[in-house]
Amino acid sequence: MATVVAPKDFSPVEDAETIKKACLGWGTDEKAIISVLGNRNSFQRKLIRLAYEEIYHEDLIHQLQTEITGDFERAMRHWTLEPADRDAVLANAALQKSKPDYRVIVEIACVGSPEDLLAVKRAYRFRFKHSLEEDVALHTKGDIRKVLVALVSAYRYDGDDIDEDVAISEAGLLHDDIYGKAFNHDELVRVLSTRSKAQLNATFNRYQDIHGKSITKGLLGDPVDEYLGALRTAVRCLRDPKKYFAKVLRRAIHKEDTDEDALSRVIVTRAEKDLKEIKELYLKRNNISLDQAVAADTDGDYKEFLLTLLGNETS
Repeated sequence: MATVVAPKDFSPVEDAETIKKACLGWGTDEKAIISVLGNRNSFQRKLIRLAYEEIYHEDLIHQLQTEITGDFERAMRHWTLEPADRDAVLANAALQKSKPDYRVIVEIACVGSPEDLLAVKRAYRFRFKHSLEEDVALHTKGDIRKVLVALVSAYRYDGDDIDEDVAISEAGLLHDDIYGKAFNHDELVRVLSTRSKAQLNATFNRYQDIHGKSITKGLLGDPVDEYLGALRTAVRCLRDPKKYFAKVLRRAIHKEDTDEDALSRVIVTRAEKDLKEIKELYLKRNNISLDQAVAADTDGDYKEFLLTLLGNETS
């Protein structure tokens, strides 16, 4: 369930006017901006952007970029974008890093529905004038290029039908590749990138039943091996994305220097989907609420905004 509960009755014109007023004068009223945008769903935020542009002949996101800075600005900008466009921006930023962040690409390819991925690819092409597949291939190499291109190129069947015979057969195939350390075998990549989530979960279950351990344990290896890391991330995103995101948040917060990219990415992208369940998993795993962990690890308007998305009323 979502942690952001938007009001049923709202006026995009009034919200646009409130934001404009918050940006006037010597100092920006960040709390007013958070109060409005942090409590509106994606459709409402779209209407606010349209109203703002119609009234003031300015793009709301551009206006926000001139008023706020740092981690707060980045998180607010991502939140204000439409979901598919936001994922396109996140994917491009991940690929432009000196060491591309494969996790972002795998999340986008594996967590949502086939239609979600298609929407992201359309948004990516419109914004960057390249296909996502092209840019993934351009900025990666070797085995990790092979698996990432396969994942973003896929259009999976989205139904619940499964074939138990196929699950047993492909559990054996995956075990043979993993046991033989043939991690870059084309069949392993084919199964992960083309089978439906329902079929893959049946296969993963059969793998554990037959071989006595999870497939992710079979994929353990050198911690710096990005290819194996991408395979494990794909399996986790396909099998249990809520558990995966709870783990991403834990690692982001527990690092010596907080991984603000990962922290804000998960909260911003999941706040309208399943962040409530992710929070419950986080508490169960870490004996501290996600809200408390975020409050202790962040500060200022950035903290207030993340806590708002987590479902807290800021003062």
